[in-house]
Amino acid sequence: MKKLVLASNNAGKLREFQALLTPLHFEVIPQGQLGIPSCEEPFQTFVENALAKARHACAASGLPALADDSGICVQALGNRPGVLSARFAGELANDEANNQKLIASLQGISNKAAHYVCALVMVNSADDPEPLIVQTRWNGVIVDQAQGSNGFGYDPYFFLPEMQMTAAQLDPAQKNAISHRGQALRELIAQLNMRSE
Repeated sequence: MKKLVLASNNAGKLREFQALLTPLHFEVIPQGQLGIPSCEEPFQTFVENALAKARHACAASGLPALADDSGICVQALGNRPGVLSARFAGELANDEANNQKLIASLQGISNKAAHYVCALVMVNSADDPEPLIVQTRWNGVIVDQAQGSNGFGYDPYFFLPEMQMTAAQLDPAQKNAISHRGQALRELIAQLNMRSE
């Protein structure tokens, strides 16, 4: 197994990445397990934040690192919360508070179109001049009532019209097959395979 540090302590993300990377013989280690503190995320784009997190985890661990920066962008809110998705309701906000703020922000607005974004970055060294970078989208619509108990974040309110269910109603394997993170990881794996040919 090849060791890979995940620049996140988010249990939901860890589960998703482990499920997708274990078949490729990667052992995914969350940075917190190695005593690595979270990195600042001062940038306005998902890609810049993901790159900063990957370099930080790699420098602190000496191992290759994988980082994602992801969030939800709501059309009617000017693509907010965007990079502030995890902190939409404040620095110490939890999923429930963030979701309540999102629903309140959309009261009286008919356009509920939204998309999840995932920027995924992998570096082999802290100063890797050629990081692998992928960015993907997953389209949906925000609904007012939570549905489903799987997933995390905004998943209970992220409705997929083509499936007639929310992201939180998908089982983990279904979600990994179609989600922004699943798409990004498959693209990243394709790039890894091309590099190793």
